[in-house]
Amino acid sequence: MARIVMVGGGIVGMTAATMLQRDGHDVTVLERDAQPPVAPRDAWDSWERRGVNQFRLPHLVLSRYTQILRSELPELAAAFEAGGALCWNFVDAYSNICGPRRDGDDRFDVITGRRPTMEAIAAHHALSIGVDVRRGTAVRGLAHRNGHEGPVDITGVITDTGENVDADLVVDSSGRRSSVPGMVRDLGVAGPVEERDDVGFVYYARHFRSADGNFPRLIGPVLQPYGSIVIVTLPADAGTWSVVICADAADAQLRCLTDPARWKAVVQAYPLAAHWTDAEPLTGVDVMAKIEDVRRHYVIDGHPVVTGLLPLGDAWACTNPTMGRGISIGALQAVALRDALRSTGTDDRHGLMRAWHELIEDRVEGHVDDTITLSRHRLTQLRTERGGNAYRTDDPVWNLSEAVRASALRDPDVFRHMLDVINLLHRDRAILDHSEIAERAVALAGSSALPGPGREELLELAHAATKPAVV
Repeated sequence: MARIVMVGGGIVGMTAATMLQRDGHDVTVLERDAQPPVAPRDAWDSWERRGVNQFRLPHLVLSRYTQILRSELPELAAAFEAGGALCWNFVDAYSNICGPRRDGDDRFDVITGRRPTMEAIAAHHALSIGVDVRRGTAVRGLAHRNGHEGPVDITGVITDTGENVDADLVVDSSGRRSSVPGMVRDLGVAGPVEERDDVGFVYYARHFRSADGNFPRLIGPVLQPYGSIVIVTLPADAGTWSVVICADAADAQLRCLTDPARWKAVVQAYPLAAHWTDAEPLTGVDVMAKIEDVRRHYVIDGHPVVTGLLPLGDAWACTNPTMGRGISIGALQAVALRDALRSTGTDDRHGLMRAWHELIEDRVEGHVDDTITLSRHRLTQLRTERGGNAYRTDDPVWNLSEAVRASALRDPDVFRHMLDVINLLHRDRAILDHSEIAERAVALAGSSALPGPGREELLELAHAATKPAVV
């Protein structure tokens, strides 16, 4: 049994803490936000998490996370369902396209909800199985010892009160803006190596609530590209959902979409998304920008930067949130961490780092690569089509993936392939190995344009002199 300190208590951190506690380790979570979780049904209205900028922004959990829960943490899956999370299946939601359920369609089951709801449930469950969660405890430094011939070895953390919390392993799950890499450098270590790129998206988002407890009918894909914008519709818990307009952050002509009336006028012009605004708005327009792709390398050329410290979730790699992949990627990392501890343990300090690194390379890196590549294509497409030109690239994965997206609503097999990729069940490049699906997608794609206004009409709607009366 190892003493493990988790820095940060979000959904990924609590999932990992639960998994490691169930495996017999002694897990302590140090969370800087002081307020404990409230009842899940009250979390949206009354739980404050000032350390999480995106706490009340749109949120979706993919099928891959649900698969991991049911295979590795069935009690947590049950807790989500009992706590009011939304349980649904993509195939059922699109039954007019997919037809009746087939064997294996349960892989598209989803347990999802607004982030405050999901995080409250995960936090309560972790406490119930004995995870030590210390809220209002910020980490200000790393306890360490210098190796004679190797890297610095991390032996615990130092809190803002000066307490030294010893650990056999420190896991950084403190998010995309983690300060732990800076603490490592404060020890005189030249690392971890960071790859950082501002991908240039901005999100204009609103939450809604229905009168009957159901989310709107899905008549278009969850992610809908329309030339210079993308509209995303995300079902959530308790009859709520969110709608997002995603644009290029440099598109100054759309910054007026911070106004709810103009935002609504734009969304209602797109037939596949318009009905998602016919409900009670829970928020104005929330804006998220300055979204970076970040990846942190703790093992360089086979050599660990430090020992005794591993990153998890967005503290390791964070990507475009419109893809909804962050929690699933974080859960894959949690399983890899659990498996590395089983195979190597904390006594072999170098060996644990290498075992973790090899599992991450094998199971997780490819999904991050795919997500970053897809995001860059999408941003370039937005910019190109804003200028009135069609986006062209010689990347076969992107081109075939776009054919799949364009034809998915016309063919149940193509649709299921798209769901496998969306839900992180297959790599994006899997289309290259499915020649029959690729050929059918290309044949059916035709014009990939979804119904809705072009750029000129979009701007007219966004800048209309008279605002709609209903917002």
